[in-house]
Parts: sequence; C-alpha cells; structure tokens
Amino acid sequence: MTRAEQYRRLHNHDGPWDFIVIGGGATGAGVAIDAAARGYSVLLLERHDFGKGTSSRSTKLVHGGVRYLEQGNLSLVMEALKERGLLLQNAPHLVRNLGFVVPTYDWWESPFYGLGLKLYNLLAGKYGFGASRILSKEETLERLPTINTEGLRGGVIYFDGQFDDARLLINLVTTAWEQGAALLNYSAVIAIVKDADGFVDGVRFRDLETGEEYEAMAKAVVNATGPFADALRTLADSTAEPMIAPSQGIHLVFDSSFLPGDSAIMVPHTTDGRVMFAIPWHGHTLVGTTDTPVAEAAAEPVALEREIEFILHTASLYLARKPTRADILSMFAGIRPLVKSDSATNTAALSRGHVIRIENSGMITVCGGKWTTYRHMAEDCVNQAATLAYLPDRPCITANLKIFDPGELPQSELLHPALPYTVADIRRAVRDEMARTVEDVLARRTRALFLNARAAMEMAECVAGLIAPELGRDAAWAHEQVESFRETAASYLPAQ
Repeated sequence: MTRAEQYRRLHNHDGPWDFIVIGGGATGAGVAIDAAARGYSVLLLERHDFGKGTSSRSTKLVHGGVRYLEQGNLSLVMEALKERGLLLQNAPHLVRNLGFVVPTYDWWESPFYGLGLKLYNLLAGKYGFGASRILSKEETLERLPTINTEGLRGGVIYFDGQFDDARLLINLVTTAWEQGAALLNYSAVIAIVKDADGFVDGVRFRDLETGEEYEAMAKAVVNATGPFADALRTLADSTAEPMIAPSQGIHLVFDSSFLPGDSAIMVPHTTDGRVMFAIPWHGHTLVGTTDTPVAEAAAEPVALEREIEFILHTASLYLARKPTRADILSMFAGIRPLVKSDSATNTAALSRGHVIRIENSGMITVCGGKWTTYRHMAEDCVNQAATLAYLPDRPCITANLKIFDPGELPQSELLHPALPYTVADIRRAVRDEMARTVEDVLARRTRALFLNARAAMEMAECVAGLIAPELGRDAAWAHEQVESFRETAASYLPAQ
C-alpha cells in the first residue's frame, strides 16, 4: 500500500464517488472500510497523517467503560462490550485480554465494586472476557507487587481489552485499501463544492507535499474529523452552530518497574470525577487520564502542568514507589470530540455515545463515541448516508471482517537499546504503510515517541537517513525532518 497506488485509484476513478470521507482517524477509517466492503466507491482524505489526532492518544483500552455503568448508561456499555468482543475476534494480533485490579482500602469497597463488576460481565454476555472476582490481600499483592500496602484490604479483578491504537488504525487503513477504497494522507480539504441548490456536492483538496489541487465529487460527503468537526461544518455552512465540547486527556509513561507483571490497576474515583488506569503497555507503565475542558482542539496538544501534577499525585496514592517528574519517559495529550449538552456542567459528565448529524448543507457529520465503538459508529453512519444519497441498499459485513495483519518482519538491527524497533520496522512503515515523515514513523508506525521521547529524539537522525532515500528526498530534507521532530518531541517531556 503506497501513496502512488492511492493516487492511481484517484485518477482511474470516473464520475462521482459514492462516499468521500474527510478524516483519517478511527471513525473515518471505519466508515471507509464499511462503505468499501459493501461495494461503494470510497475516497478518504486526511489533512495530516492517519491517526495523527485523538486516535493515537487513547488509554490503549478496548473496553465497555466501567464508569458509564456507574452513570447508568447501560446501552452504551452493552454496545461497547459487544464491539470489544468483535475487535478481539477480528484483530487478535492487536487486541488482548488484560486483568484489571481495583485495590480496596475500606471494608465496603470489595463487595460494592465486586457487585458492579459482576453486572459488567453479565452485560457482556457471550462477548465476555472472563469472570470478575474478589481478591484477598495476598492475591492482590501477587498481581500488583508494587501497590501501596498501607491499609490495603484486598481487591477486585475484572477483565477487559488492551490494544495499540495507532497500529490498529494503520491496519484499518490497509483493510479499507484491500476493500477497494482510496485513502490519502497529507491531503487537506480546502473548499466544499456545492450544487446549484447549495448542497454539498464534493470537495476541493490540496496535496500538501506537492501543492497540487484536485476536485472530487461525491454522492455522500462524511465529516469524520473528530474534535475538528466544527471547522469543517463551518466551511460547508457558515451559519452552523458549534456542536463539539473538546476535552483534553493526558497520559504519563514510566519504566515497567513501576508496575511489573501483567495486571493493570483501575482506580474508580479520582478527585476530577474520572477513573484512573495504570497499565502495562509495550514493556512500560502508562498512567492516565485527565479530563480538562479546552477552548479549541490543537493538532499537537500539550500536557498542562496541573494535569501532570494531578496524575503524579494520584499515582503516588496507589504505587509504593512514588513517581516523580524525573521518572517520566514520555507524556502525551489527546482531545476528546465530545458532543455538547445543555445539561452537563463538566466534560466528564458528557455522554460518550456517538452522534450522526445530517447538516443543512447535506454533509453527514459523525462524532462523539469512543475507540471501542468505531465499527458500530461507522455502520450507523454508512446506513444513514446511503439512504440520504439514494445508494443501493447493501448490508454491513464488518462484524465478521478480519482486520489486516501485516505478519512478522525478518530480524534486523535495533535502532536504540531502550526500544524494540528495528531497521525493518522503518522500511515497512515507508514502503507499505504510507509513512511520509520521521514523526509518522516514530509516533504512529512505531510507538517510540509515546514510550520514550528522549530515545525517540536520539533515533531521529538515523530514521531520517533511512527514509530519505526511500522517498527520494535529499540531505537537506532529512535535516529539516530531524529538527522538526525533535521540536515536537520536546513537548512529550515535562519542563525542567
């Protein structure tokens, strides 16, 4: 799968596309797969790289959402639990079962959380990941040897899913390609084309590498740009009222010694009203997340000082070894595209259910939701868009569609002793996965930047040297790439 091949599909296509999907995150890729798998023609356009935004910055969980159960949102929990099971079925190379321990320090916590998690399992039905049960203090310590033991009474264990979000996203893009879609990264929509009646008829987009502009017509145009949805809605209709309430969540990454073993910690209540997770991920410990309302979405959001301190403080209450700023190997922020509510007083209270909106312009906006439910969001979106565009009625087949599995790479030279990535990983990223920059490779095709920002910065020069000849770039381009990446990577580390 190369960018040149995508452009061949673009140029070889005659007439309007059935679908133009704007946005290359989980939702957009899901819509592209669903529509293409039904036999519709699909063009997907992404301004940056696939998964540049929210879809690479999650808590790395495929889950039903225990917190939504407490809120009484049973329909969302049941939907997510079913989708969790389908993801494990369709992408077993990236989704795995993970045990989560809720440590208990008061006498009432084990029976209370134990009962709630029994209900969580019941709602999963045939898609269950394993039975929850109450743990003794000794069993809790066996699973979490670094937990704070002061006042510890025991715990409750339940099972949920874990995945690598950016890697799954790239595999979704490849799956959409296999189904016949054309997908272009670094292709920015710069104008909406309308018909004589003022309805959206297509788009004008610019190849950000060459500067060349193209016009593409479509029977249905889908806005799947997540936290940036309002900007595209306004481009299509200047009178559109904002519908997104962006919320920032951050994660801190530490050495694996903070949470050895293969169990995660789930803290059901923090002072900001969210749950906190500490999970083993790619040989490291990932802790998060916060819920901070922000005025607007940024392409490269940055962790706020108060968010860093909040996670460090909350983690110190549960880990015997208290993490400090000096222990942070990397930190990253993501923006949740929450849908506004007149009744909610804070973003933590906003529903994580998805919304599909038929705009006055005729464009279809799909937003909200969560990573786990991307497939169901896409199914709903394609159903409604096909009806709106008078496309032939064709059933969704993605519930049983296997996600592309790239298979094993040959043994190759390690790029850095602190991380498992090799020369072969870099070459595959460029040759087969449409990586165009050092950041694409180190942030999303591998997870180097998200695991160890300092190591990623040290790898940048070598990576630039590997990908420049693959892309036909010169030494000056490679130097600019290294400088640009190191500037971005600096924001993944706390200020000294």
